[in-house]
Amino acid sequence: MNLSSSKVSAAQVPARERAAENCSAAEPGSAPSEDARLELSIGDYLIKRLRDYGIDDVFGIPGDYVLSFYSKLEKSPINVVGCTREDCAGFAADAYARLRGMGALCVTYCVGGLSVCNSIAGAYAEKSPVVVISGAPGMKERSHGALLHHMVRDFRTQVEVFEKFTIATAELNDPLTAYSEIDRVLDACDRYKRPVFIELPRDMVHVVPPMTHRFARPERTNDAQATAEAIKETAQRITSAKKPVIVAGVEIHRFGLQDELLKLAETTGIPIATTMLGKSVVSERHPLFVGLYEGALGDPKVTQFVEESDLVLLLGAFLSDINLGIYSAKLDPDHCVYATSETLRISHHHYHNVDLKLFLSGLHASAPTASKRDISALKRDAVKETRSSDDPKRPLQTSRMMRKLNELIDADTIVIADVGDSLFASTELTIHDRGEFLSPAYYTSMGFSIPAALGASKARPDHRVVVLVGDGAFQMTGQELSTLVREGHHPIVILLDNHGYGTERYLHAGEWKYNEVHRWNYAKLFDVYGKGHAVVVDDEAGYEAALQNAWDDITRPHLIQAVLMEGDASDTLRKMAERMGQNVT
Repeated sequence: MNLSSSKVSAAQVPARERAAENCSAAEPGSAPSEDARLELSIGDYLIKRLRDYGIDDVFGIPGDYVLSFYSKLEKSPINVVGCTREDCAGFAADAYARLRGMGALCVTYCVGGLSVCNSIAGAYAEKSPVVVISGAPGMKERSHGALLHHMVRDFRTQVEVFEKFTIATAELNDPLTAYSEIDRVLDACDRYKRPVFIELPRDMVHVVPPMTHRFARPERTNDAQATAEAIKETAQRITSAKKPVIVAGVEIHRFGLQDELLKLAETTGIPIATTMLGKSVVSERHPLFVGLYEGALGDPKVTQFVEESDLVLLLGAFLSDINLGIYSAKLDPDHCVYATSETLRISHHHYHNVDLKLFLSGLHASAPTASKRDISALKRDAVKETRSSDDPKRPLQTSRMMRKLNELIDADTIVIADVGDSLFASTELTIHDRGEFLSPAYYTSMGFSIPAALGASKARPDHRVVVLVGDGAFQMTGQELSTLVREGHHPIVILLDNHGYGTERYLHAGEWKYNEVHRWNYAKLFDVYGKGHAVVVDDEAGYEAALQNAWDDITRPHLIQAVLMEGDASDTLRKMAERMGQNVT
């Protein structure tokens, strides 16, 4: 489904390549040599560098300490997207970064910055390159000795907080270092795929540094000898293995290594599974794809296939509790090659300073011969047909709803799943194109999905965005739907209404009132927003009709309030709750 007359081209180019295209210097992301002659202010230089990295949209909420910079943004080619809450701006920028290579948000001092901490912590945990820009009191006004509004404890409190969950921070309080500090943190954001923080005092926005400047990108650390040895050892293990498998994780997407991964898999014929966080790292219709590996939580056939392998290539994967099926995964370290952007371990051999891309490309170039495995029993149909039951009034069950949705999604669909059964049930979907399933499957912060839909819609305006969200998560950040309406985007929101926190109900059995939320009349919300179509459904026939109608109508946003059968849960949620519930007292 193509929602516009032409495909977005720049939107799908990684940040590093966009930076290279926009700069005259040889190194990607470097600044053009004539910058000094342009006499750019600090604010203008920051805007220029954001654009160099392919950032065309900035999310946020203004405030007096950042109004001068907001004025510059408004006059620049960057589109400013005002959000309803700062944490929503963070989630939106996170989703934008996952699809475009880098995202950004702009907020005011402390009351704005500290409000966005949770969503940026999630971006750090899941390696999403987001640039956080915050205004701050001017350098001159700090010398007066008076307490300034929004300040907490001292002027550096906000910076010190962000240092805990960003890869780099900068305070642009010195004109002589401002350019180089901007370059340093943006390079770190792109290099490590983690958030960075920039604090801009309001009296520095218009200052033009009295200096010449050119950014020299730091050399990337790669030990050529260690890389060669790691490639040789891994190739030997591939050749000698009888049952090899690749388990691909989210870093393959973050670092744009899908092509390198597929070359290796297709050359060797090694089957590919992915983790939950890495879902859609490769197209799930690829002939070598066998499914999601989730330990005891997932498809038993996939779990058995991976765990009986005598060589598991864990590539770019997070070894988190969710990805490992609440530690139910049974992977023998002697049979594993674990390669990420930060570490490389082959069985019990550790290799340091090995670049993940060079490792994958070198492994492919070594052309190892692998044993072929029969995966026919693992191939699920491209579309799981689930027609209405004999009883059209059959109550709604999440898994059956996913199978109907599976019939409609295509290569132009982005699926965004919130935390809870929205995520667990969505693992049953078959994602057609790589990188087009978004969820906070490691950090698991509720409220991600609706603001993420805003970021995704800006990043890929030619795609249909489908949101799966529970009523509990929706009540946290669902008002960002109003921004989607204002910005002219038309997502389909499937709201799973079970009047509360369904996951917690399964984690800790009992009639606990704290798991209940007030049941809103969600279908009336578009009356408030001024545009959109909403419907309440509680049976299969109603759901199928509502979903088909929403799919056929791309002229407005849609909300389907799906009232679930009491006590419904996906099989994945039931299994997870059974294991996690053992730790709940």
